[in-house]
Amino acid sequence: MTRIIMSGCNGMMGRTITNIVKEDAEAEIVAGIDLVDNGENSYPVFKSITDCTVEGDVVIDFSTPKVLDKLLAYGEKNNVPLVLCATGYSEEQLAEIEAASEKVAVLKSANMSLGINTLLKLVQDAAKVLAAEGFDVEIVEKHHNQKLDAPSGTALALADSVNEAMGNQYEYIYDRSQRREKRDKKELGISAVRGGTIVGDHDVIFAGTDEVITFSHMAYSKAVFGKGAVSAAKFLKGKEAGRYEMADVIAAN
Repeated sequence: MTRIIMSGCNGMMGRTITNIVKEDAEAEIVAGIDLVDNGENSYPVFKSITDCTVEGDVVIDFSTPKVLDKLLAYGEKNNVPLVLCATGYSEEQLAEIEAASEKVAVLKSANMSLGINTLLKLVQDAAKVLAAEGFDVEIVEKHHNQKLDAPSGTALALADSVNEAMGNQYEYIYDRSQRREKRDKKELGISAVRGGTIVGDHDVIFAGTDEVITFSHMAYSKAVFGKGAVSAAKFLKGKEAGRYEMADVIAAN
């Protein structure tokens, strides 16, 4: 049994994961962290991880980068692994996560779905063939109108996968409205759409001469992210200090 502390338990993803774990015989949420306790949870809810008096095997965080310092301190002090699912971390915070992984097991992913993490590998393989032959690469992501950050962490992860495959030669371009010039071959365009209740759509476009190849992933509910987070938590339980990826979870299944 994996005992989970759910940070951001009363947010949309926190509630989704709570419902998923109810049907999972191998996991249990023993405590939640949220500024507001709605009184609907079957586990105690604390306003901050520093207030939590319940022991857990792993923390899942689907809240905000603002709480990162407290989460890292808690994980290091109590040797409790962390599954970090928030997006919008600063460069300084990313460095803090890397430093913390030397003391405690940390898994950070911009997207927890099995499909997206498979796509990350596919676009790397495609880039080595298509981008190497001069295909332009563009990424278009679409999300609901309540999402705060843009572009999405997943779009950036996809861009990073392509860029890594090509020796990090691309410059990311987020806005061409002020540019009156032809597209440079070393550009990688990333466009964000916000509207309605779109859960998450991502297209990676390889555009060549007279042909276009598009890799698409569409999430129809947030459950795909919740299931991945729970799988990650079960995988991370008892792991030694280190930096882990969803690819590690997939490989272990």
